[in-house]
Amino acid sequence: MERTSVGIILNGVTGRMGYRQHLVRSLLAIREQGGVPARDGSRIWPELTLVGRDQNRLAEIAERHGLPAYTTDLDAALADDAHQIYFDAQVTTAREKAIRAAIEAGKHVYTEKPLAEGFLASLELARLAAAKGVRNGVVQDKLFLPGLRKLKRLVDGGFFGRILSVRGEFGYWVFEGDWQAAQRPSWNYRAEDGGGITLDMFPHWHYVLEQIIAPVTAVTAVTATHVPERVDETGAGYRATADDAAYGIFELAGGIVAQINSSWAVRVHRDELVEFQVDGTHGSAVAGLRDCRIQHRGATPMPVWNPDLPVTEPFRAQWQTVPDNGEHDNAFKVQWEAFLRHVVDDEPFPWDFLAGARGVQLAEAGLRSAREGRRVQIEEIPR
Repeated sequence: MERTSVGIILNGVTGRMGYRQHLVRSLLAIREQGGVPARDGSRIWPELTLVGRDQNRLAEIAERHGLPAYTTDLDAALADDAHQIYFDAQVTTAREKAIRAAIEAGKHVYTEKPLAEGFLASLELARLAAAKGVRNGVVQDKLFLPGLRKLKRLVDGGFFGRILSVRGEFGYWVFEGDWQAAQRPSWNYRAEDGGGITLDMFPHWHYVLEQIIAPVTAVTAVTATHVPERVDETGAGYRATADDAAYGIFELAGGIVAQINSSWAVRVHRDELVEFQVDGTHGSAVAGLRDCRIQHRGATPMPVWNPDLPVTEPFRAQWQTVPDNGEHDNAFKVQWEAFLRHVVDDEPFPWDFLAGARGVQLAEAGLRSAREGRRVQIEEIPR
């Protein structure tokens, strides 16, 4: 079958997310399936060039996967007309400069979030991309997870009636790095390197709330650095300067209130690492990464508060599981396929830089709320 080759620069592929989710589970998986169907009947075929700072690690990854093209020279890669797309999975502090260079080089840009460290910088990148006429997108993977796709199906189908509230719990214990190796990189805990759970997770919560429930209109947040001393990848101790927990109240359009706790200093006592409970007048749902359970108002029991007696009602057993009703592929891969069709066939792609900028805006507002101890309204972004 005829191929439509698309040259892609992958910057940051030696990192955890860049390697596992974007290279292996997305782009290589797309090649293994024979590409992505294009409108003209051909298959969109990703031609990959790996970019990073460590020549040896790039060479090892390239050899492992049979990829001939890799370089530490980003400028040379951007100057090559064989590349149509630039993808960025670097640390946050390096992202803005590289994306700006890619836009100036006329490349379409797809990037991990956050788009930049600050809202104004993110908005400037969105406007620059629009002015240059390059297609652009930001990873919003959680929208493509089975559990949240089921949740959106319920919302779109009117299952909840009038939605009242959302409660979210995200997090797990990230080891300090002394007696057991940390499962997240040390830069995540240094503000000077772009770390912090608010900047990391509030952009996620923004698009989940905005695109599944309703737009965010205001935020009140408290942040904390619960574990102030950690040990890095070399075994050296360092002081954590970024927040490792954020507790947010998000006001949504229509009077809906969302409460979401995010923490890398919490031990898991729930079915999945993230769960959202949505309550409405007609029913409720609890959605995780993969599963979604519901309770309709007609099947809602009548608990009676009596602390003098043991609980006998099997509350969890009173909920019904939402069926898959279809196959659910890897979330990162699904969005990559959508971006490739956006570039080749001009298919719609709403998860653009402006959407990414709104996520950074919420993170910035959350940090301001925590710093100033007050509620912060979210201003509408002028286009």
